[in-house]
Amino acid sequence: QVQLVESGGGLVQAGGSLRLSCAASGTIFSTSVMGWYRQAPGKQRELVAFITSGGGTNYADSVKGRFTIFRDNAKNTVYLQMNSLKPEDTAVYYCNGGSRWIPGDYWGKGTLVTVSS
Repeated sequence: QVQLVESGGGLVQAGGSLRLSCAASGTIFSTSVMGWYRQAPGKQRELVAFITSGGGTNYADSVKGRFTIFRDNAKNTVYLQMNSLKPEDTAVYYCNGGSRWIPGDYWGKGTLVTVSS
């Protein structure tokens, strides 16, 4: 059974940084596209960034230049480094993946990021 477990969320002041982690099990992680989505209160879930098995990346315009997605296949883990955080980045962040496409078939339970002004 595939499991994606996020960690690293929390409360941070505007301008600060956080690093989210997503540990995957039960899937062929190295061949999977992995992504991060977020959902703010009252809004639809949106794609933040994804990374292909070959290391190619793609970002939402709202986070370009501030967020970096990267993966460690030896640890079956994908990360989201978030810098220069803004209050509008406040959301529950979800890890997604386990497939060769995005969105993949599997979701984590989410981790809350709160950015105070």
